[in-house]
Amino acid sequence: MYVASVTESEHRITVDAMVDLHNELADDPSFDPRPFLSEVGFSRAPDASAASMQRVAQRMTALSTFLADLPELDTDEAAARVTEELTELPITPSIVDHGGLGPHIHWTPPTARFDDQMMADVMMALAQEICDNGTIRFGTCAAMDCARLFYDATRNRSKKFCSDPRCASRTHTADHRRRRQATESP
Repeated sequence: MYVASVTESEHRITVDAMVDLHNELADDPSFDPRPFLSEVGFSRAPDASAASMQRVAQRMTALSTFLADLPELDTDEAAARVTEELTELPITPSIVDHGGLGPHIHWTPPTARFDDQMMADVMMALAQEICDNGTIRFGTCAAMDCARLFYDATRNRSKKFCSDPRCASRTHTADHRRRRQATESP
C-alpha cells in the first residue's frame, strides 16, 4: 500500500501553482503574481518586495518555453533542464514547523529573497514530479484555440483540457454540433 505524505500534497499544490502561474503570465505578461501566490500558500508573498515579485514574473517567463514544452519532452531532457535550474538557486534545506502546517521542508534559508524561495519550491516540486512520473502528467489543452499547460492528476491520465472551463465546453459543444449536423445532412 502506498500512503501519500504531507510533502506529496505540498508537491502537488506547488506543481499546480507553477502550471497556473505559467498560464496566467502567458495570457497576460503584466499579471501580478502576489495575490495568486499568497492564495496558493506562499506565506511570504504578501510581504515580498515589489522587486522580488517582478523577479518572480521574469523568472517564470524565462521558463515559459521549457514549461510549454514539458508535455513533449522526455524525462531525461526535462531532468537535465530542472537540474540546470536548481544549480542556480541558493538551496539549503531545513525542516521547519510554523503556521500550523506541521513539519515541512523549506528549500532556502530564511534570509533568501522571496523569488529565490518561490523558484526553489517550484523547481524542487517539478524535480520530484519528474522523478515520480517523468513528464507524462503534463499536457497541452485540447481546445482548438488554447495552448495552456495542464497537470493531469487523474488516475487514468484522461485529462484533456486546461483549468478554463470554457475550453472543454466550447470543444464539446462544437463536437456535438458537428455530429448533429452530420446526422441531419441528407
